[in-house]
Parts: sequence; structure tokens; C-alpha cells
Amino acid sequence: MSRKPVPAQAGDRARLEILFDRPQLLTRLFGEYDRNLIAIEHRLGVYVSARGNRIAIEGEAESAARARDVLQGLYNRIARGEDIDAGTVEAVIAMSSEPTLDGIIRQDVSQPPAVMIRTRKKTIVPRSTTQARYMADLAQSDVIFALGPAGTGKTYVAVAQAVQMLIQGSVQRLILSRPAVEAGERLGFLPGDMKEKVDPYLRPLYDALYDMLPNEQVERRIASGEIEIAPIAFMRGRTLSDAFIILDEAQNTTAAQMKMFLTRFGQNSRMVVCGDPNQVDLPNAVQSGLADAVGRLEGVEGIATVRFSAADVVRHPIVGRIVEAYEGPAA
Repeated sequence: MSRKPVPAQAGDRARLEILFDRPQLLTRLFGEYDRNLIAIEHRLGVYVSARGNRIAIEGEAESAARARDVLQGLYNRIARGEDIDAGTVEAVIAMSSEPTLDGIIRQDVSQPPAVMIRTRKKTIVPRSTTQARYMADLAQSDVIFALGPAGTGKTYVAVAQAVQMLIQGSVQRLILSRPAVEAGERLGFLPGDMKEKVDPYLRPLYDALYDMLPNEQVERRIASGEIEIAPIAFMRGRTLSDAFIILDEAQNTTAAQMKMFLTRFGQNSRMVVCGDPNQVDLPNAVQSGLADAVGRLEGVEGIATVRFSAADVVRHPIVGRIVEAYEGPAA
């Protein structure tokens, strides 16, 4: 490698080395044209050089230690047979500022992360400490409120947990719902039948499903009723037992809709309510049902609340910067 060193931040400088025992994995660790190393250098203000299976890191002591942990964590993931991409690299860099990296960075590559979700097509591991807590709550709490900005994996991880439980037989069906608030009164003027009118608003839920299951399985399970994707209005009057129920974009429900939805909860079910309190599309005079429900139910036994921030965004890093620009670092 012949890149110029990245100037380190002020402070005590350090030079750390890592010796990897499987040099055949380093091509994947470095990434095409060393893009993973470049990302680590730019984000942490260090210089990374490699000779054989030995990697040297130079820079401010704390940053060099973070870079070492990030490289070790990425190497461990590759050694477990997992794929890493630019999003993974950014997520592990972000997590390196946390006191612990449980579930992401482990010295013993024979051990899986503390929390993971397995589906037919993917194994999902947490990409932030908040995601790790969220995944733990998804595995044990009856009702989970997931609050925070776009790109934090609220709905995606919930769908993954739902698919895992369906595959395992822990639940008999998945119910995925969203309010079609944006359509409002215009819904009746859209062409097609009801399914064709509301499907565009439910598309993100379909996309997550197709990421977790083969296409033919998604279609077959939808046709058989094992997977149901419908607007929240279709939930009225039902009792949803033996089901994993997800409400997405919940900030766009009214208080009455939210009460109706939450009281659909039946035996042997799990319910996840996802939303961004800062992205309410309801008319100004209408209170968000999500804010109302969290205010009433937070702390109630069996109900968990997980709050994501811009620091937990796992899409392209620019998404996190956009969220901070609009809503502040505590978004």
C-alpha cells in the first residue's frame, strides 16, 4: 500500500500492530482497492499499513486502539463466514466508540455474536449497541416500541425476527401493517382495486420480506395467509393470536387507531410498533398515536421501549449526517 498517512488528532501518538493468522482472508478485510482501510483511516484519523499478515496502525493512541478493534472485529466476521460491506465497516467504526462491542467484536472467532437472527437468506447481527438491545427485546418482550430516525433498522430487524419465529414455528403467521396516511381521501381516486391502491405504501415491508425469504416462499406464504400485509384499518375487530405483528410508520396513527391496534394483541403473540416521532404526517391538530401510547405505556411490565438516534443509522453514513443536520445529534 502506498497511501499517504492521514494526520492524527492531537494527543499521545501510538503505533500498534496486529498479526492475523489467516492471511488468505486479508483481501476481503482490506476491500477492493483497500477501500475498507481507507474508510478506517479517514474516519479515525490514523494511518494503516500492511506487510504480509501484519498490520500496523499509527495515530493518536485512542484512535489507533479503535482502529485495531475495528479491524479485529471485521476480521472475526469474515472468519465466521460473514460478508462485510461498506455499511458493515461504517457500523463497526461507529460502535468502536462504545465501551463494549458485544455482539460485533469478539476475539474468539469460533463463538457467534451474543445476539443474532437467522432467516432463510440472511443472518442478521447487530450493527450498533442500540440494535443489540433491540434484538434482545425482540426475543423476550411481548410489545416493543422502536422509536427513531430512518435508517436505524427498526422495521428491518423486526421483520427478520418475525421471519425467524415463523420458520421456527414459534408463531403461525406474520401480520405487517402500516397507516396509509399519505393517501388520505385521495386513495379512492387511485387506479386499481384496494390491494393495488395500498401496496405502494406497504412496499418497504415487502422489500424486507424478500430480503429474508426466497421469493417463492414469500408469495406462497402470502397466498396461504401465513403472511398478511395490510393497512391498519384492516385490523379493526380482529384478535391476532399466535402471530408476530408489526406496525410500521406508527407516528402516523391517531390515538384511537393506536389503541385499536394494540388491543388486537392475542395469546402467544408478539407486537412491534415502529416509528419516527419527528416525522409525523398527520394534520397539525391531530396527536400522534405513537407519542400518546409511549407516554401511557412506557414502563409497563412486558412492554419495552427502544430509542434509536442518528448515531445508530446503518445506511450510508451520509444518512446519519443528514438526520443530525435536520434534527440534531440527539435525534
